Amino acid sequence: MRRSPLSFVLALGLSAATLCASYAGEKVDLELVLAVDISTSMTPDELMLQREGYAAALTDPDVVRAIMSGPYGRISVTFFEWAGVTWQKMVVPWTIIANMEDAEAFAKKLDRVPSYQPRRTSISGAINFSMNLFDQNPHEGIRRVIDVSGDGTNNEGPPVTEARDRAVAEGIVINGLPLMTDQVDFSDNDLANLDVYFRSCVSGGPGSFVIPVTDWSEFPAAIRRKLILETSQKIPSGHDKPTVVLARAESPYDCMIGEKLYREDPLRNRYSPENFQWPSNRPENQRR
Repeated sequence: MRRSPLSFVLALGLSAATLCASYAGEKVDLELVLAVDISTSMTPDELMLQREGYAAALTDPDVVRAIMSGPYGRISVTFFEWAGVTWQKMVVPWTIIANMEDAEAFAKKLDRVPSYQPRRTSISGAINFSMNLFDQNPHEGIRRVIDVSGDGTNNEGPPVTEARDRAVAEGIVINGLPLMTDQVDFSDNDLANLDVYFRSCVSGGPGSFVIPVTDWSEFPAAIRRKLILETSQKIPSGHDKPTVVLARAESPYDCMIGEKLYREDPLRNRYSPENFQWPSNRPENQRR
């Protein structure tokens, strides 16, 4: 018996719908958000090193083996860049990595550095944006992790601890990658102990950790180690073992230090400090 054209179209539609539903519910071992700082404190060369470091780490054989070692043998990853509270740009949407071919395809999308770098640093904005991404992920993971890299403290948007605590309350782990590469010439928003800031104010959740990067030559190994720890929680072999510091409460630590440094900078509007408090510190409120 021949099918009518309409029944054939309906059958195709049902088949496509079934496939989409199956794809949308695909199980993965990990949902991983890579949130990467590109504010103006980063130089073009540093942006290139950052992109190249992530691409190299994602295609490292040890990392791919770690990804494939989980119960489902695959993870879901997305990569976005951020700066101020209202500036986040998606680079690679949610993508499943289950083998080297998947990893190489993801890495190829990291070949261009951004042509525009916004001002200000909002780690809280990056965390909140990451949480929204989890709601949009078609893949369901056993664990959810936000990996935040940055070279400065939060100076715009809600307090970083509010965003962190909300994410942790929803079962999300936040790991930190503080970029402490400008040890000689600090900007007004830099801290010599940025790793302590990340450990005390940014990272959170069971098993969370911080890997400080004090020289750009360390960056590829740090990313590689971080990804292995996040995907398999096993220590990588070899000699490239950047320091890993488990996140834990520091007593006491002022997690508003970034906002205070920015507010008190004499080159900025020190006569109207209220302009730098949330929610007045949104970019649209700073225009004159």
